Amino acid sequence: MNRIATTFATLKAQNKKALIPFITAGDSDPSMTVPLMHELVQAGADIIELGVPFSDPMADGPTIQRSSERALKHYVGLRDVMAMVAKFRKTDGNTPVVLMGYANPVEAMGQKNFAAKAKECEVDGVLIVDYPPEECENWIMQLNQFGIDAIFLLSPTTPPARMQQVAKMAQGYIYYVSLKGVTGASHLDLSDVSNMLTQLRSYISIPIGVGFGIRDGATAKAVSELADAVVVGSRIIEVIEKSPKTEVLANVGNLLKSLRNAIDENHGKAPS
Repeated sequence: MNRIATTFATLKAQNKKALIPFITAGDSDPSMTVPLMHELVQAGADIIELGVPFSDPMADGPTIQRSSERALKHYVGLRDVMAMVAKFRKTDGNTPVVLMGYANPVEAMGQKNFAAKAKECEVDGVLIVDYPPEECENWIMQLNQFGIDAIFLLSPTTPPARMQQVAKMAQGYIYYVSLKGVTGASHLDLSDVSNMLTQLRSYISIPIGVGFGIRDGATAKAVSELADAVVVGSRIIEVIEKSPKTEVLANVGNLLKSLRNAIDENHGKAPS
């Protein structure tokens, strides 16, 4: 098993749910990214989603858009992100890292070249928002050659036919977008999430993580009762954005610990 499958298997044996934080590489300063990744792990992250900065992040709301803008001011590109993962791997060989982003940087590098370089720096999974499943056969083949999981998004508006198609293709876990709209949206309806997850599980056997609209411990706990993983992005980016540079690590760590403890209240034991 790869790191992602091993992580979910271990959590299942412990009756725990995964906490998957998202940060944008290079935000708010490139020197902060690797320390932030380690802080996330120390605070209870099971898998890290690392965003690749992009100039037109169409699925992201204003908060994550601004994080990409801050990173791009430092000229952080895809090769820089991979170098950050390689540096992280020097002292952490266990935590899965998933690159999340858009097609343009991958296409500029070339899918085959991207997959090979992702393997070199020990990326575990890749989620490209604007790769339609109907056109991903070659993409999945390139990743599979290097043992990298192709992760896909599903949403409340995904028709059953596409759910079935993604179920045949997806690896690692499914990222279920719990709200219509962009990242950072609110008004999470847990009954809708529950109904959709029931439908998704009729097609999908791999773990399902739920993201969008999770901003506090209470919501994280409620979502963990329904899903296999809780994905948190915009709330973390807000803390990075609003914190003095000297306090970013501590503030992000405190937020994640609060989410971890809330999730673990009914799933295993919270870390001390």
